Amino acid sequence: MSHTAHIPSHRKPRRSASKLALRAGVAGGVLGTIAVAGAAGPANAEPVTETIEMPTLGSLDAGTGLASAVAASAEASQQEALDQSLQTQENLALQKAAKEAKKAKAEADRKAAAEKAEKARLKAEAEAKAEQERQEAQERASRASERTQLAATSASDSGSSDSGSSSGSSTGSDESQTQAPSGSAAAIVAFARAQVGDSYVTGGTGPNSWDCSGLVQAAYRQAGIDLPRISYDQSSMGTSVSLSNLQPGDILYWGSRSGSYHVAIYVGGGNYVGAQNSSTGVVERSLDWDMPSGAVRLL
Repeated sequence: MSHTAHIPSHRKPRRSASKLALRAGVAGGVLGTIAVAGAAGPANAEPVTETIEMPTLGSLDAGTGLASAVAASAEASQQEALDQSLQTQENLALQKAAKEAKKAKAEADRKAAAEKAEKARLKAEAEAKAEQERQEAQERASRASERTQLAATSASDSGSSDSGSSSGSSTGSDESQTQAPSGSAAAIVAFARAQVGDSYVTGGTGPNSWDCSGLVQAAYRQAGIDLPRISYDQSSMGTSVSLSNLQPGDILYWGSRSGSYHVAIYVGGGNYVGAQNSSTGVVERSLDWDMPSGAVRLL
C-alpha cells in the first residue's frame, strides 16, 4: 500500500451538535499533540508522507444546520396547529352566528304573523260592527218609510180611543212615562226584561233565543193570556192606543195594525223590550231609537 493512500473514515453518523463539538475538540487536541511531537523530533527524521482524515469544522456546521432545520420544522408544525385551531374556532363562530340569525328570523316571522292575524281580527270586528250599524240604520229607515205610508191608517185606527180620553190627553203622556207596572203588566214587563241579552233566532220561542213575536207571546203567557204566534195577529188584538198614552205591558207594533212586521213590549219610562235582530238579540231601547207605528192594549 502506498504511503499516500487514502484511509477511509468509519465514523458513525453524528446524532447532535453537542457530540460534534466534543469530537472536534478531541481532534484538535490530537493535532496539537502531533504538532508538538514533530517540533521536538530529530532534524533528520524522515518526512511523514501518510495522511489521516480528521473531522473538519464543516461537519460541525452541518450538524448546526440540521438542528436549525428541526427547530424550523417544529415551529412550522406549531404554526400549522395554531392556524387549524383558529380556523376551527372561526367555523364554530360562523355556525353559531348562522343559528342565531335563523332563530332571530323565525322569531321575526312569528311576530309578523301574529301582528297580521291581530290586524285581520280588528279589521273583521270593525267590518262586523259597521255591518251591524248599517243593518240597524236600514231597519230604522224601512220602518220610518212604513210609518209614513201607513200614517193615515194608524191615525184612523187610534181615533176612537183618543176621542174618549181627549180631556186628559195633555197629562196622560207624562204620566205614562213614569207609571210603574202592576199586576199582570208587572209580570209581563219583568219577564221581558229578564230575557234582555238573549239571542235572536227566526222562529225562536225560548228559553234562550227568540224572535219578536215569540218573546211577546211568552211574556203574555206570564199573565195567563195566550196570544197568536205571528206579529200581525198579535197587533190585531186588543184596543188600539195612542203612543202618547202608553202603559207598561202594551204591545208596540211597526207597520200597519193588521199587517205589522215587528212587535215589542212597552216597559215604561219611554222604553221598550224586543227581540230586534240577529246582530243585537233581545234589547231594551228608547222609543226614540226606533219609533213604533202604533200600540194595542190587552190588559
